[in-house]
Amino acid sequence: MKKKSIRAEEFDAIFDNGNEITEYLVVEEAERPGLLPRRVSVDFPAWMVKELDREAHRLGITRQSVIKYWISEKLHPSAE
Repeated sequence: MKKKSIRAEEFDAIFDNGNEITEYLVVEEAERPGLLPRRVSVDFPAWMVKELDREAHRLGITRQSVIKYWISEKLHPSAE
């Protein structure tokens, strides 16, 4: 389905007036700047992996999720 094209000023006015804007959005092409994943390789000692796995099991999430959550806590402690 082709979306209706409008100028940025028109879009802003529609949004600012509290009107529905979804008909002007192409959600399939939306991007989240700064949130695109980048692969990072990190080597951990075996005991750390064991502890990470234990914590992941306790929380019911993956090891990777534990690592990402803990690192995000350290980088942005006020976002808790």
